[in-house]
Amino acid sequence: MIEKVTQALHEAVGAPKETIRVWIQEVPSTNWGIAGQTAKDLGR
Repeated sequence: MIEKVTQALHEAVGAPKETIRVWIQEVPSTNWGIAGQTAKDLGR
């Protein structure tokens, strides 16, 4: 995924690959929601 995101940014904006940083951060399903319910409560 990191390689593909890097390549996509490189192609889209022309940034040198050496200057692109990709950060992956997982968010617990209790920390985000949809339509007023947590993702956990919605089974996601």
